[in-house]
Amino acid sequence: MTSRLPVSLPEHSPSWHAELHLGFARQGERTVLRENRHRGPLRVQKALYPEGDALCQAILLHPPSGIAGGDHLAISAELGAEAHAQLTTPGAGKWYRSGGAEASQCIAFSVGEGATLEWLPQETIVFDGARARMETRVSLAANSRYIGWDILCLGRAAAGERFEKGRFDLFFRVDRGNAPIWLERGGFDGNDAMLSSPAGWAGATVCGTLLCAFPELPQQAAALLEACRKVIPADGANHGLSALPGMLVARYLGDSSEAARLWFAELWAILRPACCGRPAVTPRIWNT
Repeated sequence: MTSRLPVSLPEHSPSWHAELHLGFARQGERTVLRENRHRGPLRVQKALYPEGDALCQAILLHPPSGIAGGDHLAISAELGAEAHAQLTTPGAGKWYRSGGAEASQCIAFSVGEGATLEWLPQETIVFDGARARMETRVSLAANSRYIGWDILCLGRAAAGERFEKGRFDLFFRVDRGNAPIWLERGGFDGNDAMLSSPAGWAGATVCGTLLCAFPELPQQAAALLEACRKVIPADGANHGLSALPGMLVARYLGDSSEAARLWFAELWAILRPACCGRPAVTPRIWNT
């Protein structure tokens, strides 16, 4: 079902208030996009099946290509029992400079019994002067599977821009069975001391986090960590991998979003067979 969500704001509003809700269900051997409801400039045009019927790929489109002050985006996806969905984006997300109003993006994923979600967006670029808030919540059933990453770039490196003005706030929570297995909260202003502190960003402009959780992880964590630690970012940036109770975590801290994404893709190629039971097949949209 594809439909518009009710419009609750004036059509002449100078900012975008957009919503997208996706629902995936397993029907026989096929995962189907059962719900595709939207309001404002957020879309999934069609369900794709690059690896066969069992996995449904959805490419999240935001036609304005950037988020300006006062914009608010809400993205949610629900996976029914045994469904497998892969969500990605066609290009980098951009948070533009704000004249004062805060912009926000709230993501909520619910992964049902035996279901698998892959969240593989391209990087997010926060322009100097942006006022941004990103919130992500992932709810996992007892035996569901999740692998996903986020890459955050402060300033436009190609233009020599740094994040000197503005504000950024981050919240990320992953629950399994209503109990948190990952909880991260942070916030800073432009030119915040934490951005240059060795205990913070240490002068870097790009950070990234990859999270992987699946029921068999405790038995496989040691072998997966050993394999993943043989792979390092191409730019030699600071990085680390850890196995926490119920979660494998990879961190990147450097100055290249491309190096971060390529490193995460290499780790995904190692982790995906264990987490998802499938070999790594690079999404075609990454090459366009």
